[in-house]
Amino acid sequence: MKNLTSSLLFLLGSLTLLAQPKTVVFQTDFGLKDGAVSAMKGVAMGVHPNLRLFDLTHEIPAYNIWEAAYRLEQTAPYWPRGTVFVSVVDPGVGTERTSVVLKTKSGHYFVGPDNGSFTLIAESLGIQEVHEIDEVLNRRRNSQASYTFHGRDVYAYTAARLAAGVITLAQVGKRLPNAVVKIPFQKPVLEGNAIIGNIPILDVQYGNIWTNIPVDLFKKLNITAGQNVKVTVWQNDKLIFEGAMPFANTFGEVPEGQPMSYLNSLMNLSFAINMGDFSSKYGVKSGPEWKVKVEK
Repeated sequence: MKNLTSSLLFLLGSLTLLAQPKTVVFQTDFGLKDGAVSAMKGVAMGVHPNLRLFDLTHEIPAYNIWEAAYRLEQTAPYWPRGTVFVSVVDPGVGTERTSVVLKTKSGHYFVGPDNGSFTLIAESLGIQEVHEIDEVLNRRRNSQASYTFHGRDVYAYTAARLAAGVITLAQVGKRLPNAVVKIPFQKPVLEGNAIIGNIPILDVQYGNIWTNIPVDLFKKLNITAGQNVKVTVWQNDKLIFEGAMPFANTFGEVPEGQPMSYLNSLMNLSFAINMGDFSSKYGVKSGPEWKVKVEK
């Protein structure tokens, strides 16, 4: 009898854990100088007070959809299955762009405007389902007259309802084809003895240059620590930088003030100046229009 009671308590505890509301992670270009982010979280808490609410970032440069796409890809894989992300970088708010919930094959959910923000996670995590948000059913009560704060009135509200189990994915709205709006960019490819890729983002605190060239592809050049990497960078068709720098495992392997190439925390090829700012010195920035070639 004691064993039966223990088993029942364990089962009930497990069911309770499974029934607990999930996590919602917020990303915006709002900044934190006003109450916009707090309002979104307040709406979510109004749906269910036990939701776990976190911030990815609210410092996306204003209207920069591409950077929003990158930050989602950079962080989402480290969160548990079932996490719901709200991404609101929405220069087209109030227009005809579609509001969606994307479920990836990894089991994560992404809520926001289908304006290119889901370009990278759709590719890296895979699309399982896409649903258009039915704003008749999934919109904060008495907010129909508001056209400029969908982050609060539609996205935070829908994400919270989904995370809390108030609605299922099917109840978000009609299912759409398994596709999202995508921003074109240079994918990493091996061409002869060179690799062509994109500079998706900067390590903004230090001015380091992060590429989308993964370690496994870079290894095909057979470059070892101490050997030079020839680097050429274009913005669209304009040549911005051309030079060579050693490949190093750590910043301390090159003299202070000297350029270097290395693998960043995502194990992608990157460029830096030891104790300096590569971006500022050489005028190299990031975005879908930036292309890089590396060779031995």
